[in-house]
Amino acid sequence: MMWFNKTDSRALFGDVRQETHVLCDGRSLEVRPDLFIDFRALPFPDDTFWHVVFDPPHLERLGKDSWTAKKYGRLLPSWEDDLALGFAECFRVLKPNGTLVFKWNEDQIPVSQILALTPRAPLYGHRSGKASKTHWIAFIKEERCPREGEE
Repeated sequence: MMWFNKTDSRALFGDVRQETHVLCDGRSLEVRPDLFIDFRALPFPDDTFWHVVFDPPHLERLGKDSWTAKKYGRLLPSWEDDLALGFAECFRVLKPNGTLVFKWNEDQIPVSQILALTPRAPLYGHRSGKASKTHWIAFIKEERCPREGEE
């Protein structure tokens, strides 16, 4: 949903889903990743990318056939372990000094609870949306993982 050009050759879109749906208003929704992959086990060598965007599902309480679940996916009951693995994988495939942009909507789960799932300290962030519930958070892969208050 955030890409200006979904077919931009500089971007590689990965998802565990490949689906087509007709939404309640008649629009078509296609989830067509470039690669069918799981963010918990990325099929790339260490230090592959300069930039990674991590935009996992952010809702756990959704109706089975809700358009939100179809559009964005849903969190599994193991979401805390899943997201911790996702962060670890994103940092693993980042080159040193590479950047990670993390997107999270805290409608159901506060962003502070999510950031506790990685030892990496975010560099900066921004809230957006009508209710400012969507957070865009930037990280840099450093040699060590400083947390707030550390030198």
